Amino acid sequence: MSPAPTATPRARLVWSVVVSTLALLAGCASPPPAAPPRAVEAPPAPAETAPPVVVQPAPAPEPPFTGKVSLAASERDYRRDGAQHLYERYGDRIFRGKLPPLLQAVGVMRLDIGPRGEVRRFEWMRAPDHVPHVKAEIERLVMAAAPFPAPKRLGTVSYTDTWLWDRSGTFQLDTLTEGQLDRYPAPAPKRAAAAPERAVSQPKATTARGTNTRTATRSTRKPQANADTQVAQGQDGAPQLPR
Repeated sequence: MSPAPTATPRARLVWSVVVSTLALLAGCASPPPAAPPRAVEAPPAPAETAPPVVVQPAPAPEPPFTGKVSLAASERDYRRDGAQHLYERYGDRIFRGKLPPLLQAVGVMRLDIGPRGEVRRFEWMRAPDHVPHVKAEIERLVMAAAPFPAPKRLGTVSYTDTWLWDRSGTFQLDTLTEGQLDRYPAPAPKRAAAAPERAVSQPKATTARGTNTRTATRSTRKPQANADTQVAQGQDGAPQLPR
């Protein structure tokens, strides 16, 4: 700042000294210490929200099992119970007696049975693939026969049985089979032709006295020995001429 033009030289000198002193003091004075940086607070993390609790409905209690129960203690014992169950279910499809020597199909199937007798799965160990309709029919019969006897002691069971299928559409299971013929029975011998009936001879007619008619005719015929004899046999006493 410049002094006013009316100031005296002495006043200008004093003013210069004051300004110099103030400048010197300003240069020597240290700047005030800077304030420590303020710590930046991180924004508070959002509060974690718990996932909603989904309440599952309680499973409905299973109805009591009213089917057949197997007390088999082994797979072999249960196989007989399973075969008997199929025989009772399809009594009209069972082949009675010994099977013929040649069968239409032989299939080996393994069944997995659950604790309530349900068929969990089946597996062909030997499938009758050459007759697809028989294969499909056996599978249908197995599934339609469920539930099988519930394996009470075993819990679950897997067993194998063999289906022996005849061309008539009937079958046997190897567990309960009645056996198989080793050959077809020999044909019955043909009956001999009946001998022609002999003509039945009619009994000879007889007279009232039981004498043969031919004999009676001979006895009534007159002898032709000579004229005297014939005359003697005449009835009216007239002489009889010889014939």
